[in-house]
Amino acid sequence: MEKLAERKHKVIYRDGSRVVKVFDSEFKKSDIFNEVLNQSRVEETGLDIPAIEEVKMIDGKWAIEMTYIEGKTLQQLMTENPAKEDEYLETFVDLQMKMHTFKVPLLNKLKDKMDRKISESDLDATIRYELHTRLSGMPKHNKLCHGDFNPSNIIVSPDGKMYIIDWSHATQGNASADVARTYLLFKLEGKDELAEKYLKLFCKKSDTAVQYVKNWLPIVAASQSVKGKPEEREFLLKWVDVVQFE
Repeated sequence: MEKLAERKHKVIYRDGSRVVKVFDSEFKKSDIFNEVLNQSRVEETGLDIPAIEEVKMIDGKWAIEMTYIEGKTLQQLMTENPAKEDEYLETFVDLQMKMHTFKVPLLNKLKDKMDRKISESDLDATIRYELHTRLSGMPKHNKLCHGDFNPSNIIVSPDGKMYIIDWSHATQGNASADVARTYLLFKLEGKDELAEKYLKLFCKKSDTAVQYVKNWLPIVAASQSVKGKPEEREFLLKWVDVVQFE
């Protein structure tokens, strides 16, 4: 097997026509099966994503096998062709908007997940209360949300077809929360200019108020802080400071 990538708690390999994602023993079995279930449910929409082929044990570790998609990530293409950034960004936004048109009624609800993450955070009780209150007041939608929609999770095949990968965080809910997370991910990577350009473009194409998306930022930042990445913490806490957004 050829190693494609290494992430925290998992290694991704290629084995012929399949991708094999091998998890270490610290990864909870329930989370692995939740990812398989999410992806299987999204697969049923007909959206272009890798198909789940098999779930099995390899040397005592759980592994998910999926169809291998030939191509480069959108992130690779953006890095290799900086002059085409605007064109790629347009495609990226169009794909996210297309994804949001789908409904997957059996997925977990985004609001429930966010509520849980806020409760799990080590934020001050007053801030947690403010965030829970803000979240409960947000409009309830049931659109397919990816939860980690960024250019490295999109594979562009040689014929230009785009496949969305990594569905472990998928939920159903308000599309603007999904957009707020993408914006935040660009910010966390230090891509401030791209983040602003992305947000502006998404809001223009979808006829959404920028303020509406930004209302989700403290909630999304709080849920991101639970991931426990110390290098992100200080940055995220600035976004969580609800007072700034009142």
